[in-house]
Amino acid sequence: MTQTRKMAYIAILSAVSFLLMYLKFPLIPTASFLEIDFSIIPILVGMLLLDMKAAWAILLIRTVLKFIFNNAGPSTLIGLPMNIVAVGVFVLAMAFLWKKNPTLKNYVFASLVGTLGLTVSMIVLNYIYAVPVYAAFANFDIKQILGLNNYLFGMVLPFNLLEGVLFALVFYIFYIAFRPYLKKI
Repeated sequence: MTQTRKMAYIAILSAVSFLLMYLKFPLIPTASFLEIDFSIIPILVGMLLLDMKAAWAILLIRTVLKFIFNNAGPSTLIGLPMNIVAVGVFVLAMAFLWKKNPTLKNYVFASLVGTLGLTVSMIVLNYIYAVPVYAAFANFDIKQILGLNNYLFGMVLPFNLLEGVLFALVFYIFYIAFRPYLKKI
């Protein structure tokens, strides 16, 4: 694949990923501010078709586009770095545990590792980064409102577990549906 074609794929997948960030919805009714989007799918496609470097480029370009064109203030500034970590952990698991030997067993294992990795990283980042920063800059102190343990283990934990499972299911359906086309590329 030529460098120009690779850059074109990265640009197209970044644009699709950015557009998918607009289609978001809450998974847990009591935590409507925790929303899922499927912008990870083009990133995983980039990882599969190209390489990890391209997947990271798609993730970063998509994030910069979100910051420039759909910035919602403090929630974007706090949430985007966390989203990069969550998506990055999931994509890394898929790249190292599934891409080299794409069997269903390896896919399930990589999905489990990715889901657990993104869940643990989000609990840690919420604890050390998001909760204190929201309290300091957005006057939203989750410790006072819900309690830290209720938030982390009653909202963040189930949300991220569900999110990882949905990422894995949706991407696998996409992969199966488009596998003949992906092999041609």
